[in-house]
Amino acid sequence: MKTVVVDHPLVRHKLGKLRDIQTDPVHFRQIAGEVASLLAYEATRDLPTEPITVQTWAGPLAVEHVRGEALTLVPILRAGLGFLPGVQALLPAAPVSVIGLRRNETTHRPEGYYQRLADRMDERIALLIDPMLATGGSAIAAIAMLKQAGCRRIKCLFLVAAPEGLAALEAAHPDIEVFVAAIDERLDENAYIRPGLGDAGDRLFGTPVD
Repeated sequence: MKTVVVDHPLVRHKLGKLRDIQTDPVHFRQIAGEVASLLAYEATRDLPTEPITVQTWAGPLAVEHVRGEALTLVPILRAGLGFLPGVQALLPAAPVSVIGLRRNETTHRPEGYYQRLADRMDERIALLIDPMLATGGSAIAAIAMLKQAGCRRIKCLFLVAAPEGLAALEAAHPDIEVFVAAIDERLDENAYIRPGLGDAGDRLFGTPVD
């Protein structure tokens, strides 16, 4: 499994602000979107382009064009929605597919409750979007759903990942690519990432933290 830690000064700076418990939901969403854009920039470095001709002030010119319809953005509900706008800022023409998974807090296993994917998944590159990779269960389940729909190339974007989650993801899906802002120390006894960000969904949407 290809794993890329986007170790850029701006990413480290913004991630530090996301870790700060004083960062309110408005700024948390804004900064998370900014980091998402930086991760998406790296993840799309090898996107294929096609030549088109445009009219410039000096006449016609051959330029390169990225086909947005060759991709699909796949946020995992609900936290992935808060991470989505930053990726859409770079790829506004890419259709959005949605996968709803939630973690059972007793078993720590994902439970599916919704799926709505773009058409022609076998022709698209999927960018799976979720702020946190903890145990890896939700990402593993979501990738399995994408593969079942015919998707052959999947890239995952995470703010923070735990080593245990990365190991589980590689064991289940060694053919995918992962782009992450940081690999943190470990999972705690409740399967939360340490030091992590807290509950990213609650912090994105301003809901009470349990």
